Amino acid sequence: MNKIVVLFAITMAIASIMFTSTAQDMSPEEQAAAAVAQRKALFQTIRYNIGPIGAMAQGAPFDAEVAERNARRIAVMATMIPEMLAVDTSNFDNIETTALDSIWNNQGDIAELAQALITNANSFADAAATGDMGATLGAFRALGGSCGNCHDTYRVDND
Repeated sequence: MNKIVVLFAITMAIASIMFTSTAQDMSPEEQAAAAVAQRKALFQTIRYNIGPIGAMAQGAPFDAEVAERNARRIAVMATMIPEMLAVDTSNFDNIETTALDSIWNNQGDIAELAQALITNANSFADAAATGDMGATLGAFRALGGSCGNCHDTYRVDND
């Protein structure tokens, strides 16, 4: 596994442990705000990694190494999605979030959607590892669709 992926996973695990240990000293609203900040950071990092992949799918120069590396990162980060979406933040009006309230009643579906993202990110990475641009970009639809399936169902449409 890529050293960067391992380092990121360790960093996120440490952050999660730190959040858990300090959450006991926080008010419920502070806990909810911290949970939203953590999940925003996770999704921003996923978006950072999918950006170059999406650009390749739209005609940017193909770089198999970047495609594989970023997809493997996404697969690792996706394992954290159910945990990051486990804290119901819907009762706090002062906390901005794009999560729809329906997310809190569908944690099983969130876990399934996260698993689909893991599977599709790894399949994309495996295709990229071959260096075959056609096969790699052919696997992009499933990877992008995994993101869209969750966004379409559980995220406020700001586009």
